[in-house]
Formats: sequence, structure tokens, C-alpha cells
Amino acid sequence: MSVEKIINDAWEIKDQINQNSDQQVKDAINQVISDLDSGKSRVAEKINGEWVTHQHLKKAIMLSFRVYPMENLNGPYSSWYDKSHLLKGKTAGWSKEDHERAGFRMVPNSPVRKGSFVGKNAVLMPCYVNIGAYIDEGTMIDTFARAGSCCQIGKNCHISAGSGVGGVLEPAQALPTIIEDNVFLGAMSEVVEGVIVGEGSVLSMGMYIGQSTKIVDRKTGNITYGKIPPYSVVVPGSLPDKNNSAAPSLYCAVIIKQVDEKTRSKTSINDLLRD
Repeated sequence: MSVEKIINDAWEIKDQINQNSDQQVKDAINQVISDLDSGKSRVAEKINGEWVTHQHLKKAIMLSFRVYPMENLNGPYSSWYDKSHLLKGKTAGWSKEDHERAGFRMVPNSPVRKGSFVGKNAVLMPCYVNIGAYIDEGTMIDTFARAGSCCQIGKNCHISAGSGVGGVLEPAQALPTIIEDNVFLGAMSEVVEGVIVGEGSVLSMGMYIGQSTKIVDRKTGNITYGKIPPYSVVVPGSLPDKNNSAAPSLYCAVIIKQVDEKTRSKTSINDLLRD
């Protein structure tokens, strides 16, 4: 049977899956995690212009928590207690040659879970990368930033200090949070709940965008949800209550302009955020 079929069949009886389950199931789970770790597979990818979730890969991650026991790891100043397959992380035991082959820079105190992928020339400042995440080439995950479970971050992005790209592990069919290529996510921002940030977009610091956040195009007045169009420049804003001027305004994300690819490549971030 294919790995996908084994995982899907196991998912149908997930309450019965445990450390004593059939070795075929365990092998399939391990294969998925290994393929995610190497970048051979990814939880979501763009196919014919649309992002598609590979559900069996998310199911395998969730099943892995059932087949692996909790273990203890002692360090020089603390101890940790976690699932054994994740406890030591992606790069535990790597040599200099291993790091050179992987081709990304990873500074101290950057926990990166096994089953996540980091592309060449990426830079990981002290940050956190969870299982299933995919970080493409040339991207920086800055200090105290977070890449949640199964999130997909494209090439040459900058996820600024203190920002979070939310994880979406459950339900299996849900699209993870997507940051497409060449996106700048400002400091102390949060993009969660499977929101898609289109290629080349610039989000000001302090942006908070989930599926229920109103995304307002200032030029047209149109309100959308869940997706920032490519090459958008976005800042925090507020919407008044049209029926009650005394009511508090509600937070929203405001697209103040859209620029073409050529302009985006030649314009500094600060210039784009000025109106």
C-alpha cells in the first residue's frame, strides 16, 4: 500500500493508534516526517494557481503524537519533557558538514522541530519553527519570531522580530497559514488561521490578521476576508459603526496601495508604508 493509503486508513481508527500499533503504520508516519524534514514533501503547495492541502501529511503528524512516548531530556540548566521524536529537534547531532549541506544559517537558541524544512540561504535568528513548517530559500525568521505547525513561508521573505505565522494542524483539511514569496511581515505582527498573504506584500508592524479580520481596500472600499492580494501594502486601521457613531470602532487591516512587481523590487519598505 502507498504511504498515503496507510495513513488515511490509520486515521479512520485513530483512537486505536498507539505505541503498539502495526509497524507498517509507524513506518509510514516516520516516512512522512522524514520527507517533510528534507523538503521532499510539503503540507501545502500551489497547484494551478491555487493552494492545496495534502491532508494525509497533516494526519501523519497528528498520528505521530499517538505512536511516540513522552521522554525526558536533561540539559545544563534545565530539563524538558516532550514527545520523543520531537524532543531533540531537527539539527540535533549535526556536524559542521551537515550544516554546510543544509545551507542555512542558524544562530543559537533557535528551536527547530524535526519534520520542518528550512531552505538554503535562510537565516534563523533566535526563533521557533514547528513541525510541518516549510521555510523557503533566502527567508529570514527574525528574533523571537515563530513559524507555526505546517505554515508555508516563501522565498526571500522577512518575518520580523516578535512576529508569528500561525500554525494550523487541525482539522486535517484546513489550509495552513501561507506567506508567499518576497513578503515583509512587520515586527510584532500575527498572521493566523490559514490566512494567505500574497506575493510581494508589505505588512506594517503590529498587524493582526485572522479569518474574521476585515481587509479593507481604501481605494475601492471593498471588504474581503482571509487573503491579502499580491503586492499589497497593508497597515492597521479601524472601521466605525455606520449605525451608531457613539459605538467603538472595530479593528481592520487596510490596503493603502498596491504596487507592481517592478516597483516593489526597487522601493524600500519604509517608502512603501508612507502614503
